[in-house]
Order: sequence, then structure tokens, then C-alpha cells
Amino acid sequence: MNTPSLPVVNVEEKLFQNRYRVDAGRPHIRIREQAGCRRCQTKPCIVCCPAGCWRLEEDGVDLVVDGCLECGTCRIVCAGGNIDWNYPRGGFGILFKFG
Repeated sequence: MNTPSLPVVNVEEKLFQNRYRVDAGRPHIRIREQAGCRRCQTKPCIVCCPAGCWRLEEDGVDLVVDGCLECGTCRIVCAGGNIDWNYPRGGFGILFKFG
């Protein structure tokens, strides 16, 4: 029995097709306290975010919400509940090209 091969998908190429409307000065995700991120040993937000919004910095965790896919993964994987997460206000955020 022949199994059809699956097409190769380049995630970065697909994400590039989406657009993001930034709500300047009003991020929809915030870190409640950096001390909570520094105490976190595993930092799953950095590993699990499909858009790469979370980065490890010398003084803690950095969050850049531009390009966020609004999937909510970060709030689910943060065991310390240190993330204040809301959808962006109307007209802002991710604008999916194919959906």
C-alpha cells in the first residue's frame, strides 16, 4: 500500500502571508510581574509560542505582541498564571489572509 507523501510546509512563509494591525500602546498580552518569570524554571511560553513573541533576555522574559496569532497557548502553558491575556480590541490584531 503506497502512502501519499505530505507536502512540505514552511511555517514562516505561511505566517508571512498574514497581516497584523498593531494597537500602539495597548498590548493585549502583558507579563504581570517579571519576578514570576525569573522564578519559572522551564519558561514554556518561550518554547510553545508559534509566533515567537516570547524571548529569553538577560533580565527576564521579553514579550513582543506584534505578530501574535492570538492562539492563547502562552496563557495555557504558564503554570504560574503570570500572563494577563485578552483579545485585541476590534479591528486590531492578526488578520488572517486565508480565513
